[in-house]
Amino acid sequence: MSAIRLEELTKRYTEGFWRPRPYTALDRLSLTVESGEVFGCLGPNGAGKTTTLKLLMALVRPTSGQAEILGLPAGSVEVRRRVGYLPENPSFYDHLSAEELLIYFAGLFGCTGAEARRRAAARLDEVGLGAERRMPIRKYSKGMVQRVGIAQALINDPELVFLDEPMSGLDPIGRRDVRALIMRLRDRGCTVFFSSHVLADAEALCNRVAVLAKGRLVAEGRVSDLLAFRVHGWELVVSRVSREVVDQLAVGARITPIGPDRFAIDVPLAVAPERLLQDFVAQGASLVSLNPMRDTLEDFFVESVAAPPARPEA
Repeated sequence: MSAIRLEELTKRYTEGFWRPRPYTALDRLSLTVESGEVFGCLGPNGAGKTTTLKLLMALVRPTSGQAEILGLPAGSVEVRRRVGYLPENPSFYDHLSAEELLIYFAGLFGCTGAEARRRAAARLDEVGLGAERRMPIRKYSKGMVQRVGIAQALINDPELVFLDEPMSGLDPIGRRDVRALIMRLRDRGCTVFFSSHVLADAEALCNRVAVLAKGRLVAEGRVSDLLAFRVHGWELVVSRVSREVVDQLAVGARITPIGPDRFAIDVPLAVAPERLLQDFVAQGASLVSLNPMRDTLEDFFVESVAAPPARPEA
């Protein structure tokens, strides 16, 4: 059974007061997310990412189409028991401490007493909040509030977690911690659906991604498939070699000095890197690294968003 299934999901709003005009926030989106996947919904501001999550959480109603979560209609009571949700800008009653807030949320899922306190403590440990968990939330930084938001999304041990921009406001350590948390969720069988414009995070975490632009799906698939055929050369890094030898052997290639006797060489795809490497070794050079140069997910994202989306068939 698929964790998420969207069929022709559409959301239109009306903009303006004197001359109302329709605005399509999401246009006939169809997607399937399998159980146990980490799925990334990518796009610039206004692409339809948050609208998609709000439709899945039944915070807004679709204009047309349908959404199923765990085989049930989105928004059903049974679905709400089994999922967790982090909104883009979490806002909590800020006179409570994080500990008190998590105990309250645990109570909403039927946990009381020692079990509610145990769950709250475990989730706050998981997101890296220590003694500050007993401080009022109004004294928290944005990154700390984000950690509390992630903790509340996990308080019910969900089968499926929706995270809207989970890295927002986090410092590099916080981003690393959340990445590790998402991988732990995946390893224990939880499905993770998150939206982001931080493309490096999606490239590192996701089994598959969908790229949205102006409310439409412009690309979807496994990250490895989207990038697999985009190798456009090789980066060869060698050391213990002079600039004269590099210029002689790597004619026409872009050469970047890294140190007194270390160079990065961009080898065109038409040149066999193994042969060039043999020539360098014959001159006494040492190999540091040889890596394919390929478009990143960010390159793919920019290209997809810049291209005009194909209009859906009538």
